[in-house]
Amino acid sequence: MSSPKTLYQKHIDSHTVCSLDEQGHVLLYIDRQVINEYTSPQAFSGLREAGRQVWRPGTALAVVDHVNPTAPERTAVMPDAGGARQVSYLSRNCQDFGIELLDILDKRQGIEHVIAPEQGFILPGMVIAAGDSHTTTYGALGAFGFGIGTSEIEHLLASQTLVYKRLKTMRVRVVGALSPGLTSKDVIMALIGQIGASGATGFAIEFVGSTIDALSVEARMTMCNMAVEAGARGAFMAPDQKVFDYLEGKPRAPKGEQWRRAVAVWRNLHSDEGAVFDHEVTLDVSRLLPMVTWGTSPDQVVAIDGQVPDPLQVSDLILRRDMQRALTYMGLKAGEPLNEVVISHAFIGSCTNARIEDLRDAARVIGGRRVAPHVRAMVVPGSTEVRDQAEAEGLAAIFRDAGFEWRQSGCSMCLAMNDDVLAPGDRCASSTNRNFEGRQGAGARTHLMSPAMVAAAAISGHLTDVRQIGERV
Repeated sequence: MSSPKTLYQKHIDSHTVCSLDEQGHVLLYIDRQVINEYTSPQAFSGLREAGRQVWRPGTALAVVDHVNPTAPERTAVMPDAGGARQVSYLSRNCQDFGIELLDILDKRQGIEHVIAPEQGFILPGMVIAAGDSHTTTYGALGAFGFGIGTSEIEHLLASQTLVYKRLKTMRVRVVGALSPGLTSKDVIMALIGQIGASGATGFAIEFVGSTIDALSVEARMTMCNMAVEAGARGAFMAPDQKVFDYLEGKPRAPKGEQWRRAVAVWRNLHSDEGAVFDHEVTLDVSRLLPMVTWGTSPDQVVAIDGQVPDPLQVSDLILRRDMQRALTYMGLKAGEPLNEVVISHAFIGSCTNARIEDLRDAARVIGGRRVAPHVRAMVVPGSTEVRDQAEAEGLAAIFRDAGFEWRQSGCSMCLAMNDDVLAPGDRCASSTNRNFEGRQGAGARTHLMSPAMVAAAAISGHLTDVRQIGERV
């Protein structure tokens, strides 16, 4: 009898074309990939120079999301010349190589990691690779997704395969019921704070436990999306009935008898009883508080009722140096209460937290309140479909009436590649995934938190415990 396998091993074994060496390298078949205008140009240029075609164009889906403006009124015009060239070249590449493109005016346009699941392009059991590190998001559907570089994109387009090295496995067991006001964003930030920004380097994470079971599919996407901020090259959960319900009826999901057969297979996508993991982590969230980053790495995080840490209390000299640098960049002092830190901007968006569930959470906090006079607040939905749904549900009106800018979909201020950029010294409460130096603009300061926490900060004008604000809707 064969030994029990983890879900990760099942994913990789079922997609291995052949083994390449004794160090764990394999030739891995990739089911599907998502392409954007930012990371693909050199890959297509390489294909042209080599005279190669795309091997299976139907397995790729292209989208414009990184450089496009998110102004309230959408047009196809790119005000930035560099962005315009990238978008134009992507359009040409998709036309020449037969790849479907959801361009800027397509009603299905949006951030790649939002639109791919909502279109049913990602299904349980698939292996997905794309030129963006947050491809891990797809693990919430029981797929295995990971980010790749430009040269790998070219190889994948030409052959539908990649040279891949097997990872070690980590099981993260999350237990305990989340208190009101707490979300999966708080859970994953707490985990990153516990194991560190490199704590999962070389690992694929499988999330299990009662807390995970209770989360919605969209909340699970947030967990898998940010697992990469702990160094993980992949993260996923076993698909369950919630996943099947989420996918059923999606445009690209199987239909009829094919759907019934697919679900029967997907129910077996789980780690076997007795499967051995290389590392185990347990996180009890029963007493978890809303989390906020204070520094310039996602693991520099504490609860909202805490204080900015003191580097002098840390014995590790390298860690102490990193903390001191972060404090200098962020303009904070050790011992400063987090809930007194004044913000200038509030941003709800990104592939981490811009789905309809996230917007509902934020809208419930806002109610009939107003954004603080000194704060510029923005909501950038994760896709045009999310935007349309939010308008139909009345969420957009809540945001507008509160003083938020209600914008079109795109990556926007998550990485400041369009005109949504913070100025030096600006301080932003942000629902995004990274708070690196300059991430939202040169000299800009970013505090990561959940969408509900961003809404609370926008209203109060400073970092705030959402539980003290309360819901109004």
